[in-house]
Parts: sequence; structure tokens; C-alpha cells
Amino acid sequence: MRSPVRFVLSVLLSALTATVAAVPHPLSAQAVPTPESVLGFAPGADFHLATYEQSVAYFQALAAASDRVQLVKTGRTSEGRDWYIALISSPENLKNVEHYREIHERLADPQSLTDEQAHALARDSKVIVDINGGLHATEVAGSEMTIKLAYDLAANPGKDSRIDNILDNVIVVIWPSLNPDGETMVADWYMSNLGTPYEVSPLPRLWQKYVGHDNNRDAYMLNMIESRQVERTWRHWEPDIIHVHHQTAPFPTRIWLPPFAEPIAADVPPLMSREVNTLGMAMAQLLDSEGLPGATHMGTGFDAWYPGYIDYMPMLQNQVSFWTETALYRYATPHFYTVSDFPQDYRDLRPQSLYSSPWPGGWWRIADAVRYMEVASIAVLDYAAKYREDVLYNRYQSGRDVVARYTSGAPYAWFIPQDQRDPVAPVELLRRLAYNGVHVTQLDKQVTQEGLTYPVGTWVVPMNQPFGELAREVLEVQHYPDLRQYAEGPPEQPYDASGWTLPYQMGVRVIEATQPLSQDVRAAMKPVEGKAVAWDADVADASPFDEAPGVGFDDNPEAAGIRPPAGRITGSGDALWLDPAQNNSFKAMNEAWDAGAHVRYTSDRGGRYVVTGLSGATADRLARDLALQASRGHATGTDVPRPRVGLYRPWTASMDEGWSRWLLERYGFRFESLYNADVQAGDLSDRYDVIVIPAARSRSLMNGYAEGTVPPRYAGGLGEPGIRALEAFVRAGGTLVCMNESSELCIAQLHLPVKNAVAGVRRQDFFASGSILQVRTDSGHPLMAGMPEMANVFFDSSPVFAPEDGFEGTVVSAYPADGSPLMSGYLLGEEHLQGWGAEVVADLGAGHVVLIGFRPQWRGQPFGTFRVLFNALLFHGRVAQAKGTAGFWTAPKKAEADTTPAPRGRNGR
Repeated sequence: MRSPVRFVLSVLLSALTATVAAVPHPLSAQAVPTPESVLGFAPGADFHLATYEQSVAYFQALAAASDRVQLVKTGRTSEGRDWYIALISSPENLKNVEHYREIHERLADPQSLTDEQAHALARDSKVIVDINGGLHATEVAGSEMTIKLAYDLAANPGKDSRIDNILDNVIVVIWPSLNPDGETMVADWYMSNLGTPYEVSPLPRLWQKYVGHDNNRDAYMLNMIESRQVERTWRHWEPDIIHVHHQTAPFPTRIWLPPFAEPIAADVPPLMSREVNTLGMAMAQLLDSEGLPGATHMGTGFDAWYPGYIDYMPMLQNQVSFWTETALYRYATPHFYTVSDFPQDYRDLRPQSLYSSPWPGGWWRIADAVRYMEVASIAVLDYAAKYREDVLYNRYQSGRDVVARYTSGAPYAWFIPQDQRDPVAPVELLRRLAYNGVHVTQLDKQVTQEGLTYPVGTWVVPMNQPFGELAREVLEVQHYPDLRQYAEGPPEQPYDASGWTLPYQMGVRVIEATQPLSQDVRAAMKPVEGKAVAWDADVADASPFDEAPGVGFDDNPEAAGIRPPAGRITGSGDALWLDPAQNNSFKAMNEAWDAGAHVRYTSDRGGRYVVTGLSGATADRLARDLALQASRGHATGTDVPRPRVGLYRPWTASMDEGWSRWLLERYGFRFESLYNADVQAGDLSDRYDVIVIPAARSRSLMNGYAEGTVPPRYAGGLGEPGIRALEAFVRAGGTLVCMNESSELCIAQLHLPVKNAVAGVRRQDFFASGSILQVRTDSGHPLMAGMPEMANVFFDSSPVFAPEDGFEGTVVSAYPADGSPLMSGYLLGEEHLQGWGAEVVADLGAGHVVLIGFRPQWRGQPFGTFRVLFNALLFHGRVAQAKGTAGFWTAPKKAEADTTPAPRGRNGR
């Protein structure tokens, strides 16, 4: 039975396929335009980069001239650019492309098929292969290569038997760029500096509106518009193979290819991993046969543990998906290397098992990178064409095996009650799962499972579904393996995060079904479905519960059907009491301020924000639109004026700043971006109540880019003038919020009597990279308003605060004094954390410095700690005089020296 998600997406997007070529295709014999004829230069030419607009102009010309190319508009970017994919295949395949797309839908959802039917469909269909580049926009060769690949596929039929076979058996999906906004930003920046001393200078802004490099870390959360556009497109076409080109090959190798380093994601179907490994070797073989040395598969730190990569998460959706890394100098400027530039271990040019054709050095140009990328792409397409039926059947078989695994084994399902501290949080989690193709059901009657009773409305995620491994990967606890560089040596550092369990990050209570579901439970599980809006309305984030244009997830009918309990206001009185445990309470406060209302804070009822001066109708609308569970009462508490917020924005582009900016915009906070000159100008207290310094290392914040490496306006950091201006701001009564690593700058430069308890501790003694840890919170303090007594935080190269003699302030959250705080991921050396502070507020003059020793807004994932940042923005004026709960924290006793061997790391609960 076709799922409602796929059916509606098919209706919405099939129309696009029918309208892709507004101009009738001419005869295939007509000359296909060369890239040079449209761009004015060849892709990969020295000192030239195409903007996205130029790239699309070429693809439009190509589609108009060739019956082997169709151009499909697939969405819009954060900056409003129209986004396209090109379909390239034989004319006959393109005439029947909808037939083949429907076959892929069926193979991707194997529960309605027998093995014999799947074999028949595989024989009848063509492989769909998605090839793209430019995701990380400064890795410039990828978006140049897609132009050349498209031309070579369209122009060579009858001239190259390999290309002919590919076009007959494969439908190639090419994205001109996987980051259109970034492609134009980087090309414009490079071309504007060409021929100057700053020709290869770094871009002083993120090459995506908010998150830059993290656009490849957002796959399962889908916070960015681009992530949702890509996922929607992949669910529509269901490609069998996805190949994303990057440029960070380990020097001096020229291209890194799978297999991945250890560890790989725990729940990836093994058949998918085998195909990726096979493709890695096929690419290397063709590169060597084409006289292109330097391919490597050697362990380089490119592990595949974290599932948030846009180019790896599809493995959990039974798609062969991987990335490759080709060498890069800088932009389109060539560079000459000699063997003396190589690391010592590579200077003898000795062939190695996984690096069998060492690169000898010489010139390296963007054209070389384009060539390597194109040959690797052809190898992937050649494999798909030669093993067409196997590739197609493997897609079906992988999904079939996932269904079978969880039909007969645990976990059988996950139950998510509607009754939560923040009733919107489970909706945020489940909508993301549904958008990624995971089926979510809801109980239409009360049931009992394993002795627990679940009421009507409880959501259930059954695991016996094709994308069950994706659900498991984000819902369960991660146990990162204890891998060492050598015996008793330091741990191998994960390429990215080691733990990300979404229920822990988002503060959502979930219950794993460890026993088969009863017939009564299965009968009560009904698919969720809502009213979907047209995908082309998705140009901005708005309330996640308005079925109207601009909604982040409501273009997916299943996601749109996952809704929180209706908002309501209970009690009576002239004031609206908002619970800070609900993130949308902060959005409501900002809308109340917009309407001219006033806000107070009270410690009553465990901490509440109290809104006065709001009409009853407006309060009811806020409760309805934001699904608030609020109450009415009398006006009480300390006045909280709307904060004047400044968010420091360094020229050394900061993803932490970008995520903070995204989050504040999403919840309606007003703020201004502060650049170096704005801070150094002083008189900050005349303009701001609260200033936020995003996470970054002290040296980067203090010094920025060195003079001479970037145009003069972008050189330098806060510097001594900026630090003194920030100190004057705090002493005059302002609140300075220092996020994660930036806390170390604030401690050192403002001479705060606090030390980082893990600074200088050897990695073989203490290590916790990208893990979820548990802390105790003083929920009676305004900075912890809405937090549970025991809270989960994301620890990522984080400081641990040890107040010293002379400290005046408050520890508002701390690590437990005994036991391990690890919840998910990896932790070595828990004793270095025990009892010390995770967040403290230090008094300085008339103001305060809030030191947050974790990532409360990491990649937009930890909904359970967003309020930590929000509370900090409201911590000014009279509210900032609060001291919290007496006796909450006492300094831990100093441990005696331990001479035992280095311990093994813990790896999750």
C-alpha cells in the first residue's frame, strides 16, 4: 500500500517533472553547447570560478539543446535562489522517467513486494545515481566538475561506449551545486580579490546563511531549508547511489576514497557498507587506469560514526551514500609542490597497500581536481550501469532485511507520550523523523505494553519499517568504542560527535518496546497524516504548527499530521503565567513585547515568566498558535525589560554564531550583530543590556585574521580595545554571556577567579568529544528557569569551571560529585569533572559574566537546553541580582594523586 507521504509528494513533484523543459527538445544531432560558449571559460580554468547563476545558465542552455537533459526546479535556498537538478540519460529513459521513479518508490518501501516481484522490478528499471559537489562552497572544484560532467554525458553518445552504456542503464541526477548561495558567495569573493595580495584569503563570512560547514551536519535535524530541500528531493527520486564530492584529501594524496575509517555508524545495513567499499576500489582502479595517481583509502580520520552527514545518513535509508575528498590548494589558484613539501613518511614515494600509486608532486590546478572528480564519478556510473539489477535489488533487499530484523527482534518500537515537560518537544523530534521518511503512528485507544499503560494520542514509531535503522540511530544511546592510538595511549578522536541521542538532547521521554507488540497495540496504531502545503511555499521558518505558507515541515503530509496537544490557558487572573520549561514560552514573550506587554520573573511555581498588559484574545491566540500550556494568575515578580541584545560576529566566520543567530531569529528575539569595530567603539552599555560571545578559541577571538592575510577591514579580532570595552560594559551593569570555549577568553582577559579544571589534562587522562553529559541544576535560579533537576547537556571541547578564592557569584549547574555523568557518547576521566561547575555566573562590578561550559544550541539539536541561552538573555537588571538556592553547590574535595594506569573510557549508558 503506497504511503500517504509518498503519494502526496508524488502529486506535488510529478507535475514538476512534466514541466522541466519549457522549450521543446531539438533533434539530438544538434550541437550541444560547450561550457566555454556560455561561461566564457572552461570549467577548471585557472583563476576562474563560476557563480551559481552562471552554472544554472549553462545547464539551462544544455537542457534546451539536448534531449538527454532535463532541468527540474526542486526548491529555493535560504537566500531565495531557485534550486535545480538536472536529469541526464538516454532520450528513451527520460520519456519514461516517471515510470522508473515509481519503481524506485516501490523498491524503497519493500513491505508490499515479494522477492520475485522485486527482481522483476529491478530487471525493468534503471539505476538512479545522484552526483553533486559544492556542498562546502570553498571546496570549489565540485561545482565546476558538475558542469563538465553534464557536458561530457550529453555530448558523447555514440563516441564513447562507456558513456553509451551509462546513459542506457542509469538516470543521472546532477545538482549544479549542493550549496547555491555559497557557490556565488565564494566565486564573487575570489574574483573580487583576484590579482591582489588577498587572492587566496579566506571568506570572512559563513558560506551559508547560518551554518557554513555545518550544512553537512544537519541531515537528520533538517533545521536548514537546504537540508529539507535535499531530503524532499531524495525521497521523491529515491536514488540508489549518492556521491558527494569534497576537497580535503590528506596531503600529499590526491583523492581520498572509501572505505571509511573506524568506527562506522552502528546501525548501517551491512549490504550498503559493502557496496560503498566496492565503489571506493572501483574509483581508485579507474583513476589509475586513466593515469591519475595519488588515490588513497588509508585511515585518515574520515570515520562515519555520526549520522548527521547529508552524504552518509542515506545509508540508514538503504541508499548507497558516501563522500570523496579530492586535493585542494585554494580556490582556482594553482600551486606547485615538490617532494620536500611532503611529510617525511611520504617522501620516498613508496607504494602502500591502500596508496599504491603515490603522487610525485608538481603543479596542482583546479582542473586537476575537476579531472579526478569526474573520473571518480564516471567510475560510480559505470559500476551502476554494469551491475544495474544488483544495485536495484540490493536497495530492496536492504530495506526488506531491516523490516525482518525488527519484526523478530528488539527494539520493536518506541513509545512517545504526549505528556512531556515541553509538549512541543516530541513534535519537533517526530516531525523530523517523518520528514526523513520514518513512519510514525498514533494510538487511537488506550493500550498496555510490557506493563505500562499508554493513553490515546501516544505516538509509536514501529521499528519494522524500511528506515527503521535511521529511527534507531537517533533514538537510542550511542556507545562510542574505546579506540586508542596505541595501548594505554590517548583515544582516537572522533571525526565528529560521539553521542547525539535526540531524546536526551531534546528533553523528550521515550520508552523502548523490548517485547513484541501485542495485537491490541498494533490495531490501535494509526498512521498520522495532515494537510500538506505546496513545497514552494517553504522559503522561511515560521510557527511549526501553522498549516500555511512558510512552514518548515508542513509540505510533508505525515510531518504535518504530528501535532502537539492543543494549547490552553487555565485559571483566572489578569496576568499570563508562562512555564520556561516550554521553549515556545520565550517566543510568546517576544510576541508579547511586540504587542506592548510587560514581563516579570517569579520563583513561584518553580520559576515562571509573568506577562501583563496582554489582551485576553492575544493570550488565547498565543496559546493556540504555540501550543502553550499556560495559566492565568495575579501579577507578581521582578520586572524583566526586553533585553537589548548584541551577538558578537567575528570575521573568522563562526558556525556557533550562525546557529545562535538562527535560534534567536526562530524564537523572535531582537538582537544586533556586533563586529570588531562595534565592540571597540565602546559605550556598549548605552546600546546593550546583554552581549553574547559565541564559542570560539581565545586566540581566534582575540586576534582574528592576521594583517596581510585578508583585506584590511577584516583583519584582527576583539583585541585589547575590545576586551576593555567589554569589561567596562560589565562593570557598568551589563551581562556578558560567554559560550563554551569563549568562556576561557572571558576568564583570562577579565581576570575572573575561575579556572578550567580540565585545562592541560592529557588526552589519555581526560577526553569527551561531542558527548551528552548529565548535570545538576539549581532550578530555583533564573538562569536555570525551566530546567529539570538533572539535565543533559552537550559537551564539546568544553571548559569545566572551578571557582577559586575570591570568586563572587553563583554556580548554577554542576556535574554530579560521584559516578559518571556520561549519558551518550564517550567519556574518559570522569573524576576531572566530578563536582565542578558546568555553568557559573561571576559578578564583576555592577554586572555579571555568565560562563556556559557546554553547547546549549549545538547545531539546533538540544531543544532541552535552548532555554539556558534564552534565560541568559533575560538575566539583566534586577533579575540578575538573584543568588539561587542556598547550599546548592559546595566545592569538591581535592582528590589525592592517582598513580594507577590510564583508565578505559566509558561509552554511554
